[in-house]
Amino acid sequence: MPDSPTARADLAAVAAYQAGRSAPPGAAKLSSNENPFPPLPGVEAAIADAAASINRYPDFGSARLLAALGAHLGIDAEHIAVGTGSVAVLAQLMSAMAGHGDEIVIPWRSFEAYPILATLAGASLVRVPLQGDGTHDLDAMADAITDRTRLVMVCTPNNPTGPAVRRDQLDAFLTRVPPGVLVAVDEAYVEFVSDRAAPDAMDLAVSRANVVVLRTFSKAYGLAGVRVGYAIGPTAIITELRKARLPFGVTAMAEQAAIASLGSERELLRRVDVLVRERQRVVAAVRAVPYEVPDAQGNFVWLALGERADAFAEATERAGVVVRPFSGEGVRVTIGEPDANARWLAVLHDFLRL
Repeated sequence: MPDSPTARADLAAVAAYQAGRSAPPGAAKLSSNENPFPPLPGVEAAIADAAASINRYPDFGSARLLAALGAHLGIDAEHIAVGTGSVAVLAQLMSAMAGHGDEIVIPWRSFEAYPILATLAGASLVRVPLQGDGTHDLDAMADAITDRTRLVMVCTPNNPTGPAVRRDQLDAFLTRVPPGVLVAVDEAYVEFVSDRAAPDAMDLAVSRANVVVLRTFSKAYGLAGVRVGYAIGPTAIITELRKARLPFGVTAMAEQAAIASLGSERELLRRVDVLVRERQRVVAAVRAVPYEVPDAQGNFVWLALGERADAFAEATERAGVVVRPFSGEGVRVTIGEPDANARWLAVLHDFLRL
C-alpha cells in the first residue's frame, strides 16, 4: 500500500484542461470562443425570476427545457438529453458508452477535453491526425476502428482549426462505421457555419441508431456562464445518457435562460450574421498579409504558427489582446469586436514580417 492516497495511475498521462486565459483590465479576451454580445433579450429577466427560488432544487428532468427544445427543433423530446454544457453531455456519453478495454477514436488536434474525458471513462484513446488543411481525415478515422471501438468523435466545425465536415464526407464515413459503433458529431459551433456543403447532422441523429449530435447554448446563444448543452440522438442512447447525468446539474436559472434564448431566434440570427461577416473580413485580412489559414466555419480562426505560437500570444497580449496558444502547434483567436480584431491583425502583420 502507498504511504498516502493516490489517484488512478492513468491520470498521470492526462494534461489538465486549459481554459482560455482571462484578460487583464483594458485588454480584449479572444481566448475562449465566447460571444461578444450581451445576453439575448429576455434572458436576464428570466435568470432574475429563477433566482427567487434558488433555495429549491431545479426540476431533475429539465422537462420545460426539453419541451422547448423539442418544439424548437421539431423533434420529440425523447430524442434529447441536457447537461451542464455540451462538454458535460459528452462526459455522460463517454462514461455511458465506453469503459476499460474499449477504444474511443478522435481527430487530433481537436477539442482538448476529448482525451481527458476518454481517460476518465477508462477507455483507450486513438488519435487520428488531421490533414494538412486542418480537416478531419475521415478515411483514416474509419481505418482506425477496431472491434474494441465503442465511440468515434467528429468535431464540425473543428475546434481549434475551424473547417467543417461536408455532408457527402460524413455520409461516406458513416457507411464505413459498423452499426455497433456510436458516432458523436460535436456541433458546438453549428450556428456559425456558412458553408452550404456542411451538414446539419440532427436528421442523422434521429434517423440512425448509431449517431448522436452534441450542441450547446454557450457559443452562439451567449450562455457560456450558465452552462447548458444538449444531445440529440436515438431514444435508446438518450435513455442511457440520462442515466449518466449529474443529478440537478442544469440549474433553474440555466433552464430559464436557455428557454428565453430560444424565444429570441431573430436576434440570434442577426448577431450570428454580424459575427460571420466579421470572421470573413478577418480571414481575408489574414490571407492578405499574406498568411494562409484553414477554412474558418466557427467563431474563431486558427494560425498554424508552430514553435512561434507562444511568442505570438505574448506579442498580442502586449497589444492588449489575449488569445489561446497551443504550444508548438498554433494559436486560436476568437472573433471579437472589430477594434480587438484590428489590434491582433496588426500584431500578426508585424510578427510575420520580422
